[in-house]
Amino acid sequence: MSVLSVNDLTVDIETPGGTLRAVDGVGFDAVRGETLALLGESGCGKSMTAQAIVGLLEPVASVTKGSVTLNGTDLVKASRRRRRAMAGPELAIVFQDALTALNPVYTVGTQLAEPFRIHRRLSAKAARVEAIELMRRVGIPHPESRVDAYPHQFSGGMRQRLLIAMAVALNPSVLLADEPTTALDVTVQAQIMALLKDLRAEREMAVVLITHDLALVAEEADKVVVMYAGHVVETGSVSEVFGNPRHPYTKGLLDSVPVHVARGSELASIGGTPPDLASIPNGCVYQARCPLARDRCVAARPVLREVAPGRQAACHYSEEVSR
Repeated sequence: MSVLSVNDLTVDIETPGGTLRAVDGVGFDAVRGETLALLGESGCGKSMTAQAIVGLLEPVASVTKGSVTLNGTDLVKASRRRRRAMAGPELAIVFQDALTALNPVYTVGTQLAEPFRIHRRLSAKAARVEAIELMRRVGIPHPESRVDAYPHQFSGGMRQRLLIAMAVALNPSVLLADEPTTALDVTVQAQIMALLKDLRAEREMAVVLITHDLALVAEEADKVVVMYAGHVVETGSVSEVFGNPRHPYTKGLLDSVPVHVARGSELASIGGTPPDLASIPNGCVYQARCPLARDRCVAARPVLREVAPGRQAACHYSEEVSR
């Protein structure tokens, strides 16, 4: 059963030039013990979707339609007080830049202890003990001597571990990881993802991984939601979507990976650029870059439909897409 269900989520941004639709009708389900990846190039609406789910949209942005149901509660309709109570025990997020996410003027021990003091009403001494144990669990060496250190005194990988520790402190049902390995070297990336995988299994969390890294999705995720220009264009298990894409955009992403390219050969790429949010075409959002585009693609926007058991794609000609 899904623990988080996003249905027809739509987010608008108010600008001096008018209203922009950054997320349009996005929907997916996250299941306990599994990792669901939101995949797409920069600007496709992945992070905006995550911010809408956790209620961290900027004042100029708002959810104008849809629902986000977590353990039976619609977060879109929930009061601010209810959302605050669910932040931590039921829903948490890991941001991509730990140095800006952590408060530089408080020790890491103080910040790690805060969830226990607020939600579990622990004393400062008891919360400190929990903070040290959390640091030990996420692989921070010598936590007893480093609990009073400040964020800038840790390496990038260690700061990311601290951010993950804060997120999982209260055993949330759902953990959103917004590009958690950005700016980390390959070895540290692998360590962080291994930690997330262990914590997911240990605590039976549903993990929503937001990334543009195809290799990371192939290695870590169970299911994938491919996004383009604020829309979901394909969904399904990672093995099936990557093995046999049914949308031209997904195929273009996979073909751009230089796995079997000979030295000196031209690298494949998707031509053109994503559409401006202020001028999204009436038909298919991918029509300007799609090799299969026809008159029907200009006239009518394809709906997300089932193209195989457990798989959906928003393409009029999904049967013609093959690797």
